[in-house]
Amino acid sequence: MTWTVAPEPYDSPVAAALWRAYYTEVSDRWYLLHEGRRTDPDELEREIAAQPGADLASPRGRLLVARYGGEPAGTAGVRLLDGMTAELTRVFLKEPMRGKGGATLLVRAAEDAARALGATRMILDTRGDLVEARALYARLGYRETEPHNDDPYAEHWFAKPLA
Repeated sequence: MTWTVAPEPYDSPVAAALWRAYYTEVSDRWYLLHEGRRTDPDELEREIAAQPGADLASPRGRLLVARYGGEPAGTAGVRLLDGMTAELTRVFLKEPMRGKGGATLLVRAAEDAARALGATRMILDTRGDLVEARALYARLGYRETEPHNDDPYAEHWFAKPLA
């Protein structure tokens, strides 16, 4: 089986299914950790609808989809914040696909997409409980920084030069 990564419209059925899987997983992890329950289905639907991903469309963004053996397996999004800085978001792999090199491939492809948009620096934020994500970013050369946004769920902020 081989990996491929390619741009995908943020509103395609494949992108929508992967966004739902991503948001369900990270939301459920947060609620299970903090409130001992899964995400309320109505809240999940509202949040998915409220964040469709239009900011990941050209000309200032990209949504990338990784496929493993031709099957959609994960995503990474990039949005240009200013002329020099891009933000990495929605990095996700379906659980059965983890540990097969796809996450590194996705982040590297997102870095290339950010460079193509003109960025010289990539930033991101993540939560403390997403230890796998934090380890991935550190392994790929991202360094923890001071906060660059006021997202109520962000607990760790990272940056990396894209030279």
